[in-house]
Amino acid sequence: MADAKTQSTQDYESVLKDSATDVASFDRHQKSFLEKAQHILHGNPAFVPLIVLVLSLVLFGALLGSKFFSAFTLTLILQQVAITGIVGAAQTLVVITAGIELSVGAIMVFTSVIMGQFTFRYGIPAPISILCGFAMGAAIGYINGFLVARVKLPPFIVTLGMWQIVLAANYLYSRNETIRSQDITAEAPLLQLFGGQVRMGGAVFTYGVIAMILLVLVLNYVLTQTAWGRHVYAIGDDPDAAELAGVKVEKTLISVYTISGLICALAGWALIGRIGSVSPTAGQLANIESITAVVIGGISLFGGRGSILGMLFGALIVGVFALGLRLLGTDPQWTYLLIGLLIIFAVAIDQWIRKVAG
Repeated sequence: MADAKTQSTQDYESVLKDSATDVASFDRHQKSFLEKAQHILHGNPAFVPLIVLVLSLVLFGALLGSKFFSAFTLTLILQQVAITGIVGAAQTLVVITAGIELSVGAIMVFTSVIMGQFTFRYGIPAPISILCGFAMGAAIGYINGFLVARVKLPPFIVTLGMWQIVLAANYLYSRNETIRSQDITAEAPLLQLFGGQVRMGGAVFTYGVIAMILLVLVLNYVLTQTAWGRHVYAIGDDPDAAELAGVKVEKTLISVYTISGLICALAGWALIGRIGSVSPTAGQLANIESITAVVIGGISLFGGRGSILGMLFGALIVGVFALGLRLLGTDPQWTYLLIGLLIIFAVAIDQWIRKVAG
């Protein structure tokens, strides 16, 4: 009997020893290069679009030389993506919460129309008209947020419906009339503020570009360094867990959509400066362009992960390809083809990173 107990004890100790050896062996497992890359990219989602941006600059620089690598050309890219970058910032906030904002382009154009029409149709001073445009953007954003957060409607359905409503309101209110550039310049130049330029050598920066960069930097700080920003990410990652942790999910969601509407109004003001006039037909593809910048920028459509800096890199990638291919004299359709491939590649990379992180 004693021999049996001794044998049993020895067997048990042997199992424990083998298990400890297995654990030690597991701990000593060296991560492969791909595993290390996956974890780095998970912690720094803006790295992928930054790498693609640098490679695209190098590629077109090699093909076009000084024709592409000049201060004027590079700042021209910034000018071309300024509106997309501002609208993309509004889109980014919503996507981080695992939502989607299909009405950003319509809000942008409608608020620009309000700024122009209030000034020229009713004779309201331009500063007050601009504030009215911002108020309308915030109001539309608040309605979107209320329907998503309180009524619990899907963001896709809410913003798709709002896109149609705002688009119709835009055409009905404006009567499809365009306010000409020369009229704005003569009577309300403040509306064209963001079209003003700052020259630094051969580089030309518009105030719209400066506004885009400042907006992205401010939002990057808010999202990464404030409690509100952490709550936004937490909601996108798991709203139920965020609620249990004390996050006011409904209030935060409403604030996200309201701020998104305000940013769209800023884009509307910048749009007037960019094109010089107030047109109800401008910015027709802004919603698609903003989603493209967000996806290529490495912001997960599943929410809870991504960097607004990545969105800016994504917008710049589109700008680099569009201008680079145009300078090469290629068919414009090649731009759409390559951007489509980049979108699929970005989503595939996001899925790959999420799988490893899990």
